[in-house]
Amino acid sequence: MTTRRLAAILAADVVGFSSMMERDEDGTLRLLKATQRDLIEPRVREHHGRIVKTTGDGFLIEFRSPLEAASSDRPGAGRLNKIDRRLTEHDR
Repeated sequence: MTTRRLAAILAADVVGFSSMMERDEDGTLRLLKATQRDLIEPRVREHHGRIVKTTGDGFLIEFRSPLEAASSDRPGAGRLNKIDRRLTEHDR
């Protein structure tokens, strides 16, 4: 007998990552790793998810339900927007 389970899969990547890497490779990688460590990983754990795979600037994350996936981004959205603004200002 096959056991089935439902899951919600979240795929995300950093917009403009290649351009950012061209301008400041070390700074971009530091910011990406800090964001993953300080924001993404804790939120994923808190919402019963797991990072399945990372690919440079991409993340593949599995959650137990769509509600957990959607809820995982709520508090972090403001911080991600601040990071996005910092990167945009840096690119100018």
